[in-house]
Amino acid sequence: MVKIHELGAVALRDAMAAGNLSASDATEHFLMRIGEQDHSLGAFVTVTADQAILDARGADASYVRRRKEGTELPILHGMPLAFKDLTDVAGVVTTHGSAALDRKPVPEDGALAATLKSAGSISLGKTQVPEFGLTAYSENRIAPPSRNPHAWSRSSGGSSGGSAAAVAAGLIPFAPGSDGGGSIRIPAAACGLLGLKPGRGLVPSGESVGDAARLVVAGPLARSAADAALMMDALVPREIQPKGGYLAALGKAPEALRIGVSLDSPWSKTFPFTPEQEALDALAKGIELLTETGHTVLDAPIRYDNRYPEAFTTAWTAGVGSARILPQREALLTPLTRTFRRRAQQRSAAKVNEAIGFLRRFAHDTVAQYAQWDMVLTPALAQTPRPVGWFTGTTRGGEQAPAPEWPGDADDDYRKQCEFAPWSSMVNVCGLPAITVPVHWTGQMSGAGLPMGIQFIGKPGSEMLLLQLAAQLEMQLEVHEKDASGLDG
Repeated sequence: MVKIHELGAVALRDAMAAGNLSASDATEHFLMRIGEQDHSLGAFVTVTADQAILDARGADASYVRRRKEGTELPILHGMPLAFKDLTDVAGVVTTHGSAALDRKPVPEDGALAATLKSAGSISLGKTQVPEFGLTAYSENRIAPPSRNPHAWSRSSGGSSGGSAAAVAAGLIPFAPGSDGGGSIRIPAAACGLLGLKPGRGLVPSGESVGDAARLVVAGPLARSAADAALMMDALVPREIQPKGGYLAALGKAPEALRIGVSLDSPWSKTFPFTPEQEALDALAKGIELLTETGHTVLDAPIRYDNRYPEAFTTAWTAGVGSARILPQREALLTPLTRTFRRRAQQRSAAKVNEAIGFLRRFAHDTVAQYAQWDMVLTPALAQTPRPVGWFTGTTRGGEQAPAPEWPGDADDDYRKQCEFAPWSSMVNVCGLPAITVPVHWTGQMSGAGLPMGIQFIGKPGSEMLLLQLAAQLEMQLEVHEKDASGLDG
């Protein structure tokens, strides 16, 4: 018999909508999973079990009432999920991953939590993030690091790392993330999930206050394209969804596409890197799958302006410079945050505006180059998921050193991140949609070793096409796995 956490999000939603499973049963099952596993995984910072159980009972009562009245259930009726600890949830502390902030419960839901709660979802708590969401790993000074369910000595990525770990470990069926420089796609790739970053402006509740360059958007972390499509139906206003919604349109296979494949990165000149063989193997697997399904894959040389790294870093770190932190508590910041905060405070407003202006021109030029193809394909990551503590230099025999012992080399930390994920941030600058899809494992069979994925960068408004392509590749991977099983037998 299939266990509740083994169901995909769509199957779980359908079971509750049909009355075969109550919201209380689902919520209690996932809370039990969190209690059993999260002490080692570190996916959650806060678990709001009591409130979740109350909300689930309310959802069950609403189910009975709506069935009697003949009224429609909300799209995510009874669905358990969790919010990364950058998102305000009423009555819960938002730590922002920082020991330097006061820990007071916030009085009301932020836009993202309000949107998904109004769609019927039930929050189980808050998930681990890096301090202020700045890094590609989810480690901070307030809670244990978020670990990769496929290898607990490895990081789950960031900044939506706790959410990705929770979904991959079956602690929640899916999760919303936010992405300002890869923060959905990086942890999705590290944990073997599908991660969709919608284009700028599509998800109104995903925008971030203080994000002058408009980099941040919200989107789903899920185990399948169907599960991601279900969350998109809840996140995107109905009037601008595809006809019938994302999930309903998912069954349509995409027409043959011209896909440009590129290893070029705007970080290459500042931080020269060589993709690991595992990243190239994932890319080769993706090309194989695409070719088998009738798509044309072409080399896509792309020219990036060498001034990009400085401009992006200026825009990316501007917000932390204006964060309200008492002077006596600045010592509690991580070395990377403290360094970038100091530099941000030393920059003039004119310098920030100059960087944002450059990024707008960069986006115009880059989008024009991408337009030669229906989509652009890159590896999702240049390296396999990194060990916990690797970026900060605190790894000791597979364990992370105590936070006070973190060294202060912020520039080395940042360099490592840019070399780890060199194909993500420019997508945010361009405001384009992108999706990461797991296609390869470093072991000999699916589920063995570490996951590796590929990234598709779409044209404006191509979220549905990206999901359809991901669903097509999922089906093709199933064919490969069945063929392999037959050969093994």
